[in-house]
Amino acid sequence: MKSKWKQFLRRRLRALRKQPALAFKNMTPAKIPKRAGVYLIRAKGKPYYVGRSKNLCRRLYTNHLMGSLANARLKKYLCTSGECADPEDAKRFLQKYASVQWIDEKDMRTRGALEGYFTAVLFPKYGIAEEH
Repeated sequence: MKSKWKQFLRRRLRALRKQPALAFKNMTPAKIPKRAGVYLIRAKGKPYYVGRSKNLCRRLYTNHLMGSLANARLKKYLCTSGECADPEDAKRFLQKYASVQWIDEKDMRTRGALEGYFTAVLFPKYGIAEEH
């Protein structure tokens, strides 16, 4: 059973990597599905953030690109690390340097497992939250 699960995780990571990337500078709500899935944000050619959502369009466009620090965790990380000066600077950074790839995944538990696996394998710059 464990080897089937490992194969599943690896297949899904390959599927994610094969997806065409959408640059944040070209992002519009019409270009992102309103379905559930797991996503990888790359910036400057490197993994920056892995996330999951039950609505990719809302999470990627409304939150990450257009949102405030309260609902855009990557922007918050960019600002608190000093990589960006403020939320508007973080938005410009995303538009200049970042792109996103995603895969659909309906099941909430599987999305969580995929997010954890992708984070462990890709080791993005941001996205590993502080432990409580």
